[in-house]
Amino acid sequence: MHLKEAHRIFDAEIAGIERAKAALSASFDQAVDCILQAQGKVVVAGIGKSGIIGHKIAATLASTGTSAVYLNAGEALHGDLGVVNRDDVVLMLSNSAATTELAHMLPSIKQIGAKMIGLFGKSDTALAKACDVLLDASIEQEACPLGLAPMTSSTVALVIGDALASALMQARGFRPDDFAVYHPGGSLGRRLLLCVRDVMHAVEGAQAPVVAPDISLKDALAVMSVSNLGGVIISEDGRIRGVFTDGDLRRHILQGCTLEAPIREVMTPDPVSVTASMRLGEVLDLMEATNRKIYFVPVSTDDGQLCGALRMHDIVSDL
Repeated sequence: MHLKEAHRIFDAEIAGIERAKAALSASFDQAVDCILQAQGKVVVAGIGKSGIIGHKIAATLASTGTSAVYLNAGEALHGDLGVVNRDDVVLMLSNSAATTELAHMLPSIKQIGAKMIGLFGKSDTALAKACDVLLDASIEQEACPLGLAPMTSSTVALVIGDALASALMQARGFRPDDFAVYHPGGSLGRRLLLCVRDVMHAVEGAQAPVVAPDISLKDALAVMSVSNLGGVIISEDGRIRGVFTDGDLRRHILQGCTLEAPIREVMTPDPVSVTASMRLGEVLDLMEATNRKIYFVPVSTDDGQLCGALRMHDIVSDL
């Protein structure tokens, strides 16, 4: 019984989105161009459920390269309209296109000189006719079983807002690196923003986990103990020749290897390595692609010179 109602809601809202998609016209291009040409920000205004959707649209725009803020239409009438400048674009949300608070904002916005885009469910109201661009968010009926609560209308407005944000991203050439700049605190942003050089252990100084190929396993272990990174890098003439890790030590002891053996005889030659300029997300993708449990990797410059060591723990802790 309950599942049947859920299916009905899904069908009703999908139908609303399909209708909105079919109704898209040249006004959508005009809305995108209006925002692109503006020297200021997008001020998304609404109240009630439309305000909640507007808040999300503003957040999406702001995080994808279009400066935007949300303005509660009720608070706007009591001083918050000061956030609007003549170089801004005001994006209004209302299913009825007759919301009193939005209508009362009109004289001030006209005097300020900001452009207006209406994302409305109707087009024959004074508020709709006052806008520079009108986006059709009309629906046949709400999915609500009473036909009252804004369900389909809010979903349609949200999708049109996402379409605007996406079109603006494309037009501005917004890239993953740009996304990372606006999301430095989140794991996704840090994957895109941080490079290996930001978290690696540079191979400089007496405690660097680097040894020559002819050093004994015993002496290599002493270097491992000092650096405490879980492995050593075997290098010759600044080039990576191999690695030896805590896991290698356990395996070779079980096989009866002596501590006097040269490290080159027990190292892993031509190991998986990364470059200092790689993004952390790229490193994680590489580790997953190799389908191997690798916890310690050497780091090189783009021209192949050894420059650091990286523990996978350092990446995980930073993400």
